[in-house]
Amino acid sequence: MSLKNKHILIIRLSAMGDVAMTVPVIRNLIKQNKGVKITILTRAFFTPFFTEFDNVTVYTPELKGKHKGIIGLFKLFKELIKLNIDVVADLHNVIRSNILVSFFRLRGIKCVQLKKGRKDKKKLTELNENKILFSLKTMHERYADVFKRLGFSMNLSSIYNLVKKEIPYHFQKEFNDSKLIGIAPFAAYKGKAFPIKKIKSLVKELSDKNYCKVLLFGGGDVEKKLLEDLAKDYTNVFSMVKKGTFEEELNIISNLDVMISMDSGNGHIAAMYNVPVITIWGVTHPCLGFTPFNQSIENQILPDLKEYPLIPTSAYGKEYPKEYLNCFETILISDIIKVVNTYTK
Repeated sequence: MSLKNKHILIIRLSAMGDVAMTVPVIRNLIKQNKGVKITILTRAFFTPFFTEFDNVTVYTPELKGKHKGIIGLFKLFKELIKLNIDVVADLHNVIRSNILVSFFRLRGIKCVQLKKGRKDKKKLTELNENKILFSLKTMHERYADVFKRLGFSMNLSSIYNLVKKEIPYHFQKEFNDSKLIGIAPFAAYKGKAFPIKKIKSLVKELSDKNYCKVLLFGGGDVEKKLLEDLAKDYTNVFSMVKKGTFEEELNIISNLDVMISMDSGNGHIAAMYNVPVITIWGVTHPCLGFTPFNQSIENQILPDLKEYPLIPTSAYGKEYPKEYLNCFETILISDIIKVVNTYTK
């Protein structure tokens, strides 16, 4: 079967970081397979991730409304089949997507699903002090494997130059002609979130770089207040929480000289724009495959694994012995600054 001009349905419903990780893979897919057309099934909120692509359409399901349950998913399938889908790439592989895939397969449409490597992840996160770490495939490689199994050419070693997006007008005067350092210190679980004391120390050190602007990223009212209170103490530190639309925030991130992030979505968002990302790891670990796209080992800042030998304690930072929240104390701010300096001199 010729794959030229084929229409691919990509399923990746959530979460933000996982959806962001599809972007560099889709970019390579499009560049290396001329003429493909893509419909991506995901949340409407993530639509700005895909604006760079002329041949990608976002289709948003109403999973709490008309597409709820098996009957609702069958309705969704009937809507999607009218788009003349040729192949299905399920990059999510959860119950909902499994049901959808079964409908497409019954129609004779080729479907390939993500292999998550659950067995190996479980082995790596066992609470065993004598564990031997080994590197799993990255999520980007797992996504790429889905397209390879569908028959498409995929080479993730090709990195494509991107045109930076325009900084929103109301920030241009403030940010132009400065090195821009992003910090996204929060995460969904405490096991991956930088303690506020460490955040303050990091911001203080970075604020001494008078030729730089430090931009703080987060979400939610609690994070907004914390970051705004922190920014008040410095003339070159700005909280970006709820200061514009999500698309405007993405435009700013695309202009960063470096992003400092936890093992969380903001790091993956910055990486999809080829921004250097320094990842601060807590109870998770790069070996599990969630390192942002095309980032060097030097950009991975880890706790002292001799003092905290059970790391990684979970794949997503949700499970950990209580005392392991202290692992962040072994991360030196000076080590982070040293890596930042390589991008802001």
